[in-house]
Amino acid sequence: MAANKLLLTDLVPTLKQVPSNYIRHISDRPNLSDVHVSDVSSIALIDLQDLYGPNRSDIVKQIALACQLDGLFLVKNHGISENIINNMLRVARDFFQLPETERLKNYSDDPSKANRLSTSFNVRTEKVANWRDFLRLHCYPLEDHVHEWPSNPPSFREDVAEYCTGVRGLVLRLLEAIAESLRLKRDHLDKTLSKHGQHMALNYYPPCPEPELTYGLPGHTDSNLITILLQDEVPGLQVLRNGKWIAVNPIPNTFIVNIGDQMQIISNDRYKSVVHRAIVNCNKERISIPTFYCPSADALISPATELIDDDHPAVYRSFTYGEYYHKFWNTGLATECCLDMFKTSST
Repeated sequence: MAANKLLLTDLVPTLKQVPSNYIRHISDRPNLSDVHVSDVSSIALIDLQDLYGPNRSDIVKQIALACQLDGLFLVKNHGISENIINNMLRVARDFFQLPETERLKNYSDDPSKANRLSTSFNVRTEKVANWRDFLRLHCYPLEDHVHEWPSNPPSFREDVAEYCTGVRGLVLRLLEAIAESLRLKRDHLDKTLSKHGQHMALNYYPPCPEPELTYGLPGHTDSNLITILLQDEVPGLQVLRNGKWIAVNPIPNTFIVNIGDQMQIISNDRYKSVVHRAIVNCNKERISIPTFYCPSADALISPATELIDDDHPAVYRSFTYGEYYHKFWNTGLATECCLDMFKTSST
Protein backbone atom coordinates (compact mmCIF):
# COMPACT_ATOMS: atom_id res chain seq x y z
CA MET A 1 0.00 0.00 0.00
CA ALA A 2 1.41 3.39 -1.04
CA ALA A 3 -0.03 5.04 2.06
CA ASN A 4 2.24 2.90 4.21
CA LYS A 5 5.43 4.19 2.61
CA LEU A 6 7.79 5.68 5.18
CA LEU A 7 9.46 8.04 2.71
CA LEU A 8 7.96 10.60 0.38
CA THR A 9 10.37 9.51 -2.38
CA ASP A 10 8.62 6.14 -2.57
CA LEU A 11 5.13 7.61 -2.32
CA VAL A 12 5.44 10.26 -5.04
CA PRO A 13 5.37 7.94 -8.10
CA THR A 14 1.82 6.89 -7.15
CA LEU A 15 0.46 10.43 -6.66
CA LYS A 16 -1.59 12.66 -8.92
CA GLN A 17 -2.38 15.16 -6.17
CA VAL A 18 -0.96 16.22 -2.82
CA PRO A 19 -2.17 14.02 0.08
CA SER A 20 -4.24 15.89 2.67
CA ASN A 21 -1.60 15.67 5.42
CA TYR A 22 0.74 17.82 3.29
CA ILE A 23 -1.78 20.54 2.48
CA ARG A 24 -1.29 23.84 4.30
CA HIS A 25 -4.14 25.99 5.58
CA ILE A 26 -5.09 28.53 2.92
CA SER A 27 -3.53 31.35 5.00
CA ASP A 28 -0.23 29.46 5.18
CA ARG A 29 0.50 28.64 1.56
CA PRO A 30 3.49 29.80 -0.48
CA ASN A 31 1.64 32.35 -2.72
CA LEU A 32 4.18 31.67 -5.44
CA SER A 33 3.01 34.57 -7.61
CA ASP A 34 4.17 37.09 -4.97
CA VAL A 35 7.87 36.22 -4.88
CA HIS A 36 10.70 38.47 -6.04
CA VAL A 37 13.73 36.97 -7.75
CA SER A 38 17.11 38.15 -6.47
CA ASP A 39 19.36 39.70 -9.08
CA VAL A 40 23.13 39.66 -8.78
CA SER A 41 23.15 42.90 -6.78
CA SER A 42 20.34 42.21 -4.31
CA ILE A 43 22.02 39.50 -2.18
CA ALA A 44 25.67 40.15 -1.33
CA LEU A 45 28.14 37.92 -3.20
CA ILE A 46 31.41 38.18 -1.27
CA ASP A 47 34.72 37.19 -2.83
CA LEU A 48 36.90 35.52 -0.18
CA GLN A 49 40.01 35.42 -2.39
CA ASP A 50 41.79 38.12 -0.36
CA LEU A 51 40.44 37.24 3.09
CA TYR A 52 44.02 36.83 4.29
CA GLY A 53 45.41 39.57 2.05
CA PRO A 54 45.49 43.36 1.96
CA ASN A 55 41.72 43.61 1.35
CA ARG A 56 40.72 41.76 4.54
CA SER A 57 39.19 44.84 6.20
CA ASP A 58 37.00 45.49 3.12
CA ILE A 59 35.78 41.87 3.13
CA VAL A 60 35.04 42.04 6.87
CA LYS A 61 32.99 45.22 6.27
CA GLN A 62 31.02 43.48 3.49
CA ILE A 63 30.29 40.58 5.83
CA ALA A 64 29.16 42.96 8.60
CA LEU A 65 26.77 44.77 6.27
CA ALA A 66 25.27 41.52 4.93
CA CYS A 67 24.80 40.12 8.46
CA GLN A 68 23.05 43.31 9.56
CA LEU A 69 20.79 43.73 6.54
CA ASP A 70 19.90 40.19 5.47
CA GLY A 71 21.49 37.65 7.77
CA LEU A 72 22.62 35.95 4.58
CA PHE A 73 25.25 36.26 1.86
CA LEU A 74 26.90 34.21 -0.89
CA VAL A 75 30.61 33.44 -1.07
CA LYS A 76 32.89 32.62 -3.98
CA ASN A 77 36.59 31.74 -4.07
CA HIS A 78 35.89 29.94 -0.81
CA GLY A 79 38.67 27.35 -1.02
CA ILE A 80 36.52 24.25 -1.69
CA SER A 81 37.21 22.77 -5.09
CA GLU A 82 34.61 22.29 -7.81
CA ASN A 83 35.48 18.59 -7.79
CA ILE A 84 34.64 18.20 -4.07
CA ILE A 85 31.36 20.08 -4.58
CA ASN A 86 30.37 18.00 -7.61
CA ASN A 87 31.20 14.75 -5.80
CA MET A 88 29.02 15.79 -2.88
CA LEU A 89 26.03 16.60 -5.09
CA ARG A 90 26.49 13.41 -7.12
CA VAL A 91 26.70 11.10 -4.12
CA ALA A 92 23.65 12.77 -2.52
CA ARG A 93 21.62 12.19 -5.69
CA ASP A 94 22.91 8.62 -5.96
CA PHE A 95 21.87 7.92 -2.37
CA PHE A 96 18.25 8.97 -2.96
CA GLN A 97 18.15 6.84 -6.12
CA LEU A 98 19.11 3.68 -4.24
CA PRO A 99 16.42 0.97 -3.94
CA GLU A 100 13.92 1.62 -1.16
CA THR A 101 15.11 -1.33 0.93
CA GLU A 102 18.70 -0.06 0.83
CA ARG A 103 17.77 3.48 1.84
CA LEU A 104 15.50 2.30 4.65
CA LYS A 105 18.46 0.66 6.43
CA ASN A 106 19.21 4.23 7.58
CA TYR A 107 15.63 5.19 8.57
CA SER A 108 14.64 6.50 12.01
CA ASP A 109 11.94 8.89 13.25
CA ASP A 110 13.91 9.62 16.46
CA PRO A 111 15.28 13.21 16.31
CA SER A 112 17.88 12.40 18.97
CA LYS A 113 19.60 9.87 16.68
CA ALA A 114 22.71 11.51 15.26
CA ASN A 115 22.72 9.82 11.85
CA ARG A 116 19.40 8.95 10.27
CA LEU A 117 17.20 9.04 7.19
CA SER A 118 13.75 10.49 7.71
CA THR A 119 11.04 12.60 6.14
CA SER A 120 9.38 16.02 6.62
CA PHE A 121 10.85 17.61 9.80
CA ASN A 122 9.79 15.89 13.02
CA VAL A 123 7.12 13.30 12.23
CA ARG A 124 6.51 12.68 15.92
CA THR A 125 5.27 16.20 16.70
CA GLU A 126 4.19 18.01 13.53
CA LYS A 127 0.59 18.35 12.38
CA VAL A 128 1.28 19.09 8.69
CA ALA A 129 3.98 17.25 6.74
CA ASN A 130 6.66 18.89 4.59
CA TRP A 131 7.47 17.78 1.03
CA ARG A 132 10.97 16.55 1.86
CA ASP A 133 13.03 13.48 2.69
CA PHE A 134 16.38 14.01 4.36
CA LEU A 135 19.49 12.22 5.51
CA ARG A 136 20.97 13.84 8.63
CA LEU A 137 24.61 13.21 9.42
CA HIS A 138 26.79 14.37 12.29
CA CYS A 139 30.28 15.11 11.06
CA TYR A 140 32.47 16.51 13.83
CA PRO A 141 34.64 14.96 15.06
CA LEU A 142 34.59 12.92 11.84
CA GLU A 143 36.09 9.80 13.40
CA ASP A 144 33.18 9.60 15.88
CA HIS A 145 30.54 9.44 13.15
CA VAL A 146 31.81 8.19 9.77
CA HIS A 147 31.32 4.53 10.70
CA GLU A 148 27.59 5.22 11.26
CA TRP A 149 27.08 6.83 7.86
CA PRO A 150 25.62 4.88 4.92
CA SER A 151 28.15 2.60 3.24
CA ASN A 152 26.23 2.72 -0.02
CA PRO A 153 26.85 4.29 -2.57
CA PRO A 154 30.40 2.89 -2.25
CA SER A 155 32.15 6.30 -2.32
CA PHE A 156 29.66 7.89 0.11
CA ARG A 157 31.81 8.05 3.23
CA GLU A 158 34.94 9.21 1.40
CA ASP A 159 33.17 11.91 -0.65
CA VAL A 160 31.13 13.26 2.25
CA ALA A 161 34.08 13.25 4.68
CA GLU A 162 36.18 15.26 2.22
CA TYR A 163 33.33 17.73 1.77
CA CYS A 164 32.74 18.06 5.54
CA THR A 165 36.40 18.77 6.16
CA GLY A 166 36.44 21.48 3.51
CA VAL A 167 33.28 23.13 4.83
CA ARG A 168 34.59 23.11 8.41
CA GLY A 169 37.71 24.97 7.24
CA LEU A 170 35.52 27.54 5.49
CA VAL A 171 33.34 27.97 8.60
CA LEU A 172 36.34 28.58 10.86
CA ARG A 173 37.66 31.25 8.47
CA LEU A 174 34.25 32.92 8.36
CA LEU A 175 33.82 32.82 12.15
CA GLU A 176 37.07 34.73 12.61
CA ALA A 177 35.93 37.35 10.10
CA ILE A 178 32.47 37.63 11.66
CA ALA A 179 33.96 38.03 15.16
CA GLU A 180 36.21 40.78 13.78
CA SER A 181 33.23 42.45 12.14
CA LEU A 182 31.59 42.66 15.59
CA ARG A 183 34.84 44.09 17.01
CA LEU A 184 35.31 41.01 19.14
CA LYS A 185 38.56 39.08 19.47
CA ARG A 186 39.16 36.95 16.42
CA ASP A 187 38.80 33.71 18.42
CA HIS A 188 35.69 34.77 20.37
CA LEU A 189 33.19 32.64 18.46
CA ASP A 190 35.55 29.67 18.33
CA LYS A 191 35.87 29.73 22.14
CA THR A 192 32.13 30.27 22.70
CA LEU A 193 31.31 27.02 20.88
CA SER A 194 33.04 24.87 23.52
CA LYS A 195 33.82 21.55 21.78
CA HIS A 196 32.01 22.58 18.56
CA GLY A 197 29.33 20.68 16.66
CA GLN A 198 28.85 20.12 12.94
CA HIS A 199 26.04 18.28 11.26
CA MET A 200 24.48 18.33 7.84
CA ALA A 201 21.34 17.38 5.98
CA LEU A 202 21.07 15.94 2.50
CA ASN A 203 17.64 17.29 1.57
CA TYR A 204 15.71 15.65 -1.24
CA TYR A 205 12.62 17.45 -2.56
CA PRO A 206 10.76 15.26 -5.09
CA PRO A 207 8.60 16.82 -7.82
CA CYS A 208 5.24 17.85 -6.39
CA PRO A 209 1.96 17.71 -8.35
CA GLU A 210 0.53 20.79 -6.57
CA PRO A 211 3.45 22.90 -5.28
CA GLU A 212 1.19 25.82 -4.38
CA LEU A 213 -0.40 23.76 -1.55
CA THR A 214 2.68 22.76 0.45
CA TYR A 215 6.29 23.51 1.37
CA GLY A 216 9.58 21.69 1.18
CA LEU A 217 10.17 23.48 4.48
CA PRO A 218 8.04 26.40 5.75
CA GLY A 219 9.48 29.71 6.93
CA HIS A 220 11.94 29.23 9.81
CA THR A 221 15.27 30.34 11.19
CA ASP A 222 18.16 27.97 11.87
CA SER A 223 18.81 27.17 15.53
CA ASN A 224 22.58 26.94 15.11
CA LEU A 225 25.35 29.55 14.73
CA ILE A 226 26.01 29.56 10.99
CA THR A 227 24.77 27.46 8.07
CA ILE A 228 26.67 26.81 4.82
CA LEU A 229 24.22 25.81 2.07
CA LEU A 230 25.07 24.00 -1.14
CA GLN A 231 22.27 23.92 -3.75
CA ASP A 232 22.00 22.01 -6.99
CA GLU A 233 20.88 23.90 -10.10
CA VAL A 234 17.14 23.83 -9.27
CA PRO A 235 15.73 26.96 -7.54
CA GLY A 236 13.81 26.57 -4.28
CA LEU A 237 15.36 28.69 -1.52
CA GLN A 238 13.53 31.87 -0.55
CA VAL A 239 14.41 34.40 2.16
CA LEU A 240 12.22 36.96 3.90
CA ARG A 241 13.34 40.55 3.42
CA ASN A 242 11.20 43.49 4.55
CA GLY A 243 8.10 41.33 4.57
CA LYS A 244 8.66 40.05 1.01
CA TRP A 245 9.88 36.62 -0.08
CA ILE A 246 12.99 36.75 -2.28
CA ALA A 247 14.04 33.74 -4.38
CA VAL A 248 17.78 33.09 -4.02
CA ASN A 249 18.55 31.19 -7.19
CA PRO A 250 21.63 28.96 -7.45
CA ILE A 251 24.97 30.29 -8.72
CA PRO A 252 27.45 27.51 -9.57
CA ASN A 253 30.42 27.07 -7.20
CA THR A 254 29.10 29.44 -4.56
CA PHE A 255 27.79 28.75 -1.09
CA ILE A 256 25.01 30.54 0.71
CA VAL A 257 25.94 31.55 4.27
CA ASN A 258 22.98 31.84 6.68
CA ILE A 259 23.28 33.53 10.04
CA GLY A 260 21.52 31.38 12.67
CA ASP A 261 19.84 32.07 16.01
CA GLN A 262 22.99 31.65 18.13
CA MET A 263 24.80 34.35 16.12
CA GLN A 264 21.87 36.73 16.61
CA ILE A 265 22.05 36.05 20.36
CA ILE A 266 25.85 36.41 20.69
CA SER A 267 25.71 39.63 18.63
CA ASN A 268 22.94 40.93 20.93
CA ASP A 269 20.64 41.47 17.92
CA ARG A 270 23.21 43.35 15.83
CA TYR A 271 23.12 40.49 13.31
CA LYS A 272 19.93 38.78 12.27
CA SER A 273 19.00 35.14 11.93
CA VAL A 274 17.41 34.94 8.50
CA VAL A 275 13.87 33.58 8.00
CA HIS A 276 13.94 31.29 4.97
CA ARG A 277 11.88 28.53 3.36
CA ALA A 278 12.10 25.89 0.67
CA ILE A 279 9.44 25.69 -2.01
CA VAL A 280 8.93 22.80 -4.42
CA ASN A 281 7.99 22.49 -8.08
CA CYS A 282 6.08 20.05 -10.26
CA ASN A 283 8.82 19.32 -12.80
CA LYS A 284 12.15 18.67 -11.12
CA GLU A 285 13.58 17.05 -8.04
CA ARG A 286 15.83 19.32 -5.99
CA ILE A 287 18.76 18.63 -3.70
CA SER A 288 20.11 21.03 -1.10
CA ILE A 289 22.84 20.30 1.42
CA PRO A 290 23.02 22.59 4.46
CA THR A 291 25.88 22.21 6.92
CA PHE A 292 24.91 23.41 10.39
CA TYR A 293 27.80 24.63 12.54
CA CYS A 294 26.87 24.94 16.17
CA PRO A 295 28.04 25.00 19.77
CA SER A 296 28.34 21.69 21.58
CA ALA A 297 25.40 20.92 23.87
CA ASP A 298 27.26 22.04 27.01
CA ALA A 299 28.29 25.44 25.60
CA LEU A 300 26.92 28.40 27.56
CA ILE A 301 25.44 30.95 25.17
CA SER A 302 24.67 34.61 25.91
CA PRO A 303 25.24 38.00 24.31
CA ALA A 304 28.95 38.91 24.20
CA THR A 305 29.72 41.16 27.17
CA GLU A 306 31.60 43.55 24.83
CA LEU A 307 28.30 44.18 23.01
CA ILE A 308 26.31 45.06 26.15
CA ASP A 309 26.15 48.61 27.53
CA ASP A 310 23.58 51.11 28.83
CA ASP A 311 22.29 51.75 25.32
CA HIS A 312 22.35 48.06 24.37
CA PRO A 313 21.21 45.96 27.34
CA ALA A 314 21.37 42.17 27.03
CA VAL A 315 18.41 41.04 24.90
CA TYR A 316 18.80 37.35 25.83
CA ARG A 317 19.41 35.34 28.97
CA SER A 318 22.19 32.77 29.32
CA PHE A 319 21.42 29.13 28.46
CA THR A 320 23.12 26.00 27.23
CA TYR A 321 22.90 25.21 23.54
CA GLY A 322 21.47 21.80 24.47
CA GLU A 323 18.45 23.54 26.04
CA TYR A 324 17.90 25.65 22.92
CA TYR A 325 18.26 22.77 20.48
CA HIS A 326 15.81 20.61 22.44
CA LYS A 327 13.24 23.42 22.35
CA PHE A 328 13.79 23.97 18.61
CA TRP A 329 13.16 20.33 17.70
CA ASN A 330 10.12 19.97 19.93
CA THR A 331 8.57 23.23 18.78
CA GLY A 332 9.11 22.09 15.22
CA LEU A 333 8.66 24.65 12.48
CA ALA A 334 5.26 25.73 13.81
CA THR A 335 6.76 29.05 14.85
CA GLU A 336 9.27 30.87 12.70
CA CYS A 337 11.71 31.47 15.53
CA CYS A 338 12.60 30.14 18.97
CA LEU A 339 14.48 33.30 19.91
CA ASP A 340 11.60 34.93 21.78
CA MET A 341 11.56 32.11 24.34
CA PHE A 342 15.10 33.04 25.42
CA LYS A 343 14.73 36.82 25.78
CA THR A 344 15.32 38.50 29.11
CA SER A 345 12.15 39.53 30.92
CA SER A 346 12.99 43.21 30.40
CA THR A 347 12.99 43.02 26.58
